[in-house]
Amino acid sequence: MAKIRFQALADVQGRKKVSVEAPSSKVSDYYGELSFDLDTMRATLAPQAFEKVKYAIEKGKKIDEETADAVASAAKNWAMEHGVTHYTHWFQPLTGSTAEKHDSFFDAGSGIEKFKGSALVQQEPDASSFPNGGIRSTFEARGYTAWDPSSPLFIYGRTLCIPTIFVAYTGEALDNKAPLLKAVDAVDRAATRVAKYFDRNVSRVSASLGCEQEYFAVDKSLFAARPDLVMAGRTVFGHNPARGQQLDDHYFGSIPNRVFDFMRDFETECHRLGIPVSTRHNEVAPSQFEVAPRFEDINVAVDHNQLMMDLMSKVAERHDLKILFHEKPFAGLNGSGKHNNWSLITNTGVNLFQPSSSARENLQFLTFVVCTIKAVYDYADLLRASIASAGNDHRLGANEAPPAIMSIFLGSTLTGVLDELETNGNIKVEKGDNMYMKLGIDKIPEIILDNTDRNRTSPFAFTGNKFEFRAVGSDANSAQPMAALNLIVAEVLTKFADELDKEIEGGKDKRLAMVEILRRYITESKAVRFEGDGYSEGWVVEAEKRGLSNIKNTARALNAYLAEDIVKLFEKHGVLTHTEIDARVEILLENYIMKVQIESRIMGDLALNHIIPTAISYQNKLIGNAKGLKELGVDNAAVVATIEEISGYIADIKNGVTAMVEARKKANNIEDSAEKAAAYCDEVKEAYFEKIRYAVDKLELLVDDEDWPLVKYRELLFLR
Repeated sequence: MAKIRFQALADVQGRKKVSVEAPSSKVSDYYGELSFDLDTMRATLAPQAFEKVKYAIEKGKKIDEETADAVASAAKNWAMEHGVTHYTHWFQPLTGSTAEKHDSFFDAGSGIEKFKGSALVQQEPDASSFPNGGIRSTFEARGYTAWDPSSPLFIYGRTLCIPTIFVAYTGEALDNKAPLLKAVDAVDRAATRVAKYFDRNVSRVSASLGCEQEYFAVDKSLFAARPDLVMAGRTVFGHNPARGQQLDDHYFGSIPNRVFDFMRDFETECHRLGIPVSTRHNEVAPSQFEVAPRFEDINVAVDHNQLMMDLMSKVAERHDLKILFHEKPFAGLNGSGKHNNWSLITNTGVNLFQPSSSARENLQFLTFVVCTIKAVYDYADLLRASIASAGNDHRLGANEAPPAIMSIFLGSTLTGVLDELETNGNIKVEKGDNMYMKLGIDKIPEIILDNTDRNRTSPFAFTGNKFEFRAVGSDANSAQPMAALNLIVAEVLTKFADELDKEIEGGKDKRLAMVEILRRYITESKAVRFEGDGYSEGWVVEAEKRGLSNIKNTARALNAYLAEDIVKLFEKHGVLTHTEIDARVEILLENYIMKVQIESRIMGDLALNHIIPTAISYQNKLIGNAKGLKELGVDNAAVVATIEEISGYIADIKNGVTAMVEARKKANNIEDSAEKAAAYCDEVKEAYFEKIRYAVDKLELLVDDEDWPLVKYRELLFLR
């Protein structure tokens, strides 16, 4: 194993620069050339067909058969001009990644290339081996993918990809896209209803999203020499290097040449696909980086993020790099998140989270901000469940990531505005009085965008004209947390509108009624607002006093989905049925169990087959040395002490692995998935992972570097 390590190190030294050339010096020359977007459809479709497609996309309507045929024909011709031979329905099953089955345009029977509207609109992939949570038996294989016209077709490799939803034969959603689309529709209806109180011209509200993607980039040979990275996506062992991130010299520093070449190559491919990546930089930990796109419609943004992650991995191969999306691949260093920057935009072009110099518009701004705060407060456990995963459990609550406690950071300026509104909300306003002035609403500065500080410790922060959900894990599909967020905001906005209509019907002035409701919402949800250090132990104590949940692991967090009020919430807005929720929880629990199980197995394999034999071999060398010293009459106490120390750690590892395997066997006998997940969490992961790791990492410091079998942190993180 040590030979593999040193061969990997030699490979790194022999890497040659990969030439990177963009198609043009101007991105605008090739941006979106592989995307069958509205501009491309306008150029390739007959005007009547294009208008039908555009209307269907904007209104969420079904596309008729004739129009589907026209789109299919135009898309086929356009794709074939780019050398495409196959098409696929590209979907997002509940595996955490994307899926595709390629079909050829060429029809052997007719001897020509064909692509009909029926093939564009619907396909029937085998659904038997995709996670379904008990919705379908293995022998009931039928499932359907259905075209999502709101997300552009695109060319990936030599294949025309059609973004689709994925459902069972019986109609239940088996993917991440379908619930997101339904949740976005729910927030559209609710937000439009509220926005109309301020502007009757508003007919639609779109959810907007920008995903900041963090990741690690390591040499592929070093990656391959670490079985734990290959099998589990993270290092289960590894002592912290003498130099990590403590000097703060990597963050926003000069991008390493090799990674810079990869970034340029990757960005070019993104731009050709119409993915609007715009920002790149070093992140906090060594070998950690970030890419961020511009804001897009939330559904398209999620599709683009999933595509972007796959694209990053493929482009990295050309540069002999491996991209790590695991939330915590290296202990003791910053983990990686996928910061979801979310906002609501009206069809009239107004960002509902953008403060203004207009007092009337600021009342609208406050309405949507306060309703969002209340949504996070009322449904904090659901929001926590939406980001739960085995990988994110390693990150949440660590010393660089948002804690598992859901809270909101607003910044001092906006906090002061809400406090003043809450305090002054009972001021009596007479006819003719300037309500905005009396309540301080007119004092909201237009420059609040610049006055709003950032708080890296907050899981959910207002950042000027949007909310940033920072607790989402880097490996996650953003569709899940975004479906939850849009759903809970839709619910609170609906309640707000119901209450307001009732007050108006009773004869109360609309503006005053709004302020009274907002004032109550501010008071009711105040506990979720926190401006301090979310990493501190003091916040854990304070949060408990406030009645805020601190659910630290996925095994418990997922219970929130099954709460009676949450099930009713999903069903009320038509996002998920009770059956679909039960299935998803089952799938998520199974995924958690398998991830922890894999980590446990790789720990046992490495410990017993690599670490202990290496330690014993080195120990034998020391024993020979100790005997030689003794024969020479030289004090060998230090060598003997080292031998004893190594023996102690070997025993700890052996005993720990044996006990862990027994705990795993007991957990495997549990039939109930929730109980089994809890057992894997408590009796396997929490009971043994750190104990075994501690002993292994101590041996790394004791065993001769020439003998150590695993690539070390200093090599993984600093050799590129």
